[in-house]
Amino acid sequence: MILLSFDIEEFDMPFEYGKDISFSDQIMISRAGTITILDILDKYDVKATFFCTVTFAENVPDLIKRIKDAGHELASHGYYHSDFKPEHLLQSKLKLEELSGIEITGYRMARMMPVDEREIEKAGYTYNTSINPTFLPGRYNNLNISRTFFTKENVLQIPASVSPLFRFPLFWLSFHNLPLGIYKSLVSWTYRKDKYLNVYFHPWEFTDLNDFERFGFPGYVRKNTGEKMIKRMENFICWMKEKKYPFGTFQDFIKTIKK
Repeated sequence: MILLSFDIEEFDMPFEYGKDISFSDQIMISRAGTITILDILDKYDVKATFFCTVTFAENVPDLIKRIKDAGHELASHGYYHSDFKPEHLLQSKLKLEELSGIEITGYRMARMMPVDEREIEKAGYTYNTSINPTFLPGRYNNLNISRTFFTKENVLQIPASVSPLFRFPLFWLSFHNLPLGIYKSLVSWTYRKDKYLNVYFHPWEFTDLNDFERFGFPGYVRKNTGEKMIKRMENFICWMKEKKYPFGTFQDFIKTIKK
């Protein structure tokens, strides 16, 4: 099963590169990207999971309704994107349930940072997908963690997909920077081995990020964003459909592995 997911959040990433951005612009950019994503998913009849911060959800009630009405899964991405306290785990779950009217069963930590699985269980989540089981200098050192799903503290852990053997990460930056044919080859290899694929993206990737003065992003972040990202994603989805890979939400996937 293809687990396509999107971390929809206030667009605070420019702060990491020493740039300021107003809160209204953070919401506007992520809102535009989320609409583009939903349009693509509608076009190709694909279901996905949206990991959403409460801050973003409160500012886009119409998009939360659209996600729900389209049959996608809504999950928690925390209360805020740039601030975390353990109590936010339960608070974000309850607030997203209040805003959407549906049960929230999944969690993904902002920036895929470590989170205490005991706290995840206490907050009442069924699954956690906050692990990138690879090594990236200055960001992740998770080579000791299982490459595929496992259970810890009574919570199902579903790491982001990495290739077999050398654990090449198949996350958003790889999608932007690798030739698409090479990325597809890695996806095929991983899917044949694991029988599922867990890849994630963000709404701001679907907007033009090439204004260096405004955002401060290096070339590897802004490469293939905006219209180029839309075309790549449509190409990728069509290719997976041609290969008869089924798409589903994390909740759909959990049902298959519990049979």
